[in-house]
Amino acid sequence: MLDATLRRLIDPSLDRIGAGLGRRGIGADAVTLAGFVIGVASFPALAMQAYPAALVLILLNRVMDGLDGAVARHAGATDFGGYLDVVCDFLFYSGVVFFFAAGRPEHALPAAFLIFSFVGTGSSFLAYAIFAAKHGITTQIRGAKSLYYIGGLTEGTETIALFVAFCLFPDAFPWAAWGFGGLCWVTTAARVGAAARTFRA
Repeated sequence: MLDATLRRLIDPSLDRIGAGLGRRGIGADAVTLAGFVIGVASFPALAMQAYPAALVLILLNRVMDGLDGAVARHAGATDFGGYLDVVCDFLFYSGVVFFFAAGRPEHALPAAFLIFSFVGTGSSFLAYAIFAAKHGITTQIRGAKSLYYIGGLTEGTETIALFVAFCLFPDAFPWAAWGFGGLCWVTTAARVGAAARTFRA
């Protein structure tokens, strides 16, 4: 819901940094993988309940995630780069929830529900993108992307805000996970409805 607004605020700065990295021969795939490694480093921190360290790593991962697109715009975007970015994002999102629960097994049920809900938003997002490409439908509301980005209540910005809340208020994890998971299903339903209106004919 907030991704388009956030992109307008952060893209100019990321674009300048991305241009500099591109001139130095650093490719977007390298930035994607480096960001993913940083994100994976948050997993043991979450499992050990080292939430301040996890928070820093999570935020760094998200900065790198925005930066790889900026590099791609200057160094050259590829389909594999877009693919790699999506795969790393989805693994990172589910990993944060899983490893939070690894550190607090008593929260396994709401964590499982949240990951289940991520499957709904992720599959409805990717399936829409596949058929949008088939029909030649494009958008740049969220900037130039490798695939069609359909919006919703729970996009990347909201998900990162959730992860920040997990690290700052870990005892509130169950309520946040149940609530955000419910919003994910609202997003999924809205995307299925949009697909029905767009592709049924």
